[in-house]
Amino acid sequence: MSRLVVGPFNRVEGDLEVQLEVEDGRVRSAQVNATMFRGFEQILLQHAPLDALVYAPRICGICSVSQSIAAARALASLAGVQPPDNGLLTINLMAATENLADHLTHFYLFFMPDFVRPAYAERPWYAAAQARFTPGQGSQQRLAVSARKRWLDLIGTLGGKWPHTGSIQPGGSTRAIDAAERLRLLTRVREFRQFLETELFATPLERIVGLGSENELWAWQAEAPGQGDLRQFLDITLDSGLEHLGPGPGLYLSYGAYPQPDGHMVFPQGLWNAAKQRVESLELADISEDAAHAWLDDSGGPLHPAQGQTEPLAEKPAAYTWNKAPRLAGAVLETGALARQLIAGQPLLRDAVARCGATVYTRVLARLVELARVVPLMEQWLMALRPGEPYYRAAELPDNGSAVGLTEAARGALGHWLRVEHGRIASYQIIAPTTWNFSPRDAQGRPGALEQALEGAPVLPGEKTPVAVQHIVRSFDPCMVCTVH
Repeated sequence: MSRLVVGPFNRVEGDLEVQLEVEDGRVRSAQVNATMFRGFEQILLQHAPLDALVYAPRICGICSVSQSIAAARALASLAGVQPPDNGLLTINLMAATENLADHLTHFYLFFMPDFVRPAYAERPWYAAAQARFTPGQGSQQRLAVSARKRWLDLIGTLGGKWPHTGSIQPGGSTRAIDAAERLRLLTRVREFRQFLETELFATPLERIVGLGSENELWAWQAEAPGQGDLRQFLDITLDSGLEHLGPGPGLYLSYGAYPQPDGHMVFPQGLWNAAKQRVESLELADISEDAAHAWLDDSGGPLHPAQGQTEPLAEKPAAYTWNKAPRLAGAVLETGALARQLIAGQPLLRDAVARCGATVYTRVLARLVELARVVPLMEQWLMALRPGEPYYRAAELPDNGSAVGLTEAARGALGHWLRVEHGRIASYQIIAPTTWNFSPRDAQGRPGALEQALEGAPVLPGEKTPVAVQHIVRSFDPCMVCTVH
């Protein structure tokens, strides 16, 4: 058996290192190390509660809207306030803009460039991949960067700026949208739709959303071979074995995304149990954070985040990361776009996961399907805005109380647990999506979702940064700076 340390990873948000035990050309076990500590949970202590709206977005520059929403929802719960319909829809639009920008970035800039590595030079699709996805040079990379730039202009209008948008408040959005702005926003959404329908899918979004099974997906692919980047990805998937690479833990979590004025969520909250092929209810009381293998004090044992603590202990024996190990009733979970779509009943992804599980292929496919599903919803939300009606309600915070704010970032379930005493923050605990996915072993020795997914990955002779490991890691689209908040 040999040991291999892979990292730091490029094209990953934040610092990441993976230690692998390799035997007979396969990963036998893995330890995932988040190497940087930032301490936002300590920074927030003893601040006025509303200060969370300033600090929390700065946890991360690429998912700052999601952090703002989680903080605002915790404060809204504390104050007992609900945003008006316009405010709710505006916040959904900002969240969707950021999430879809992340999906686009992941596919074109983070994931697909791995297929222009020399290891794939003999594959029949290699020349096309080089022309499309070579970093800084590929035709599709350049188009995607341009589309992303124009797309993020949406948040500039909706929220005033991005990142670290300041208009998201407990009572809604403080940035009202007038009729002329709504038309300009709709134009931007339709420009993005055109990019997706021309370059990524080479078909109308509604056609992708309507695919009800893998048989329909492969039949669609055969209609126009080589047209669009999704078909390129599917060709690579079939040739490279991505369908069976990086299996997930079998339990998938979503807090629910895009609440509507009538009270329902577009993507509902819950758990997807792969073994039983069903959605199960989520009990927030069953969440705990285990710090047995983190450089953090774990003398209190696994704690619910409402009672959690984050006290550095850098010389702790047996620790290998700054990341805690969140668990639900002791179980290891995966979260992300795939979890959202499984729980929401998306038929293509349920069919694909029933065949091959949560793998590199299904994780990436889920992000692309989500792009196709959400853009038409954004068009509807924009048309549902009522210029001249309220976007915001004033909220008065109590001096004492506890609350939780939940949302779905691009990478999955994000939760903020807040306690206020005497008008000051007494506790603030955050579990980010990558905290779930890249968690270390817990006190019982159970590896986290990525650590499990890496087991069995092939390592070719002479590889120092195994390409299969790169694919698996990137399929989760990690955001390490959120993880080590």
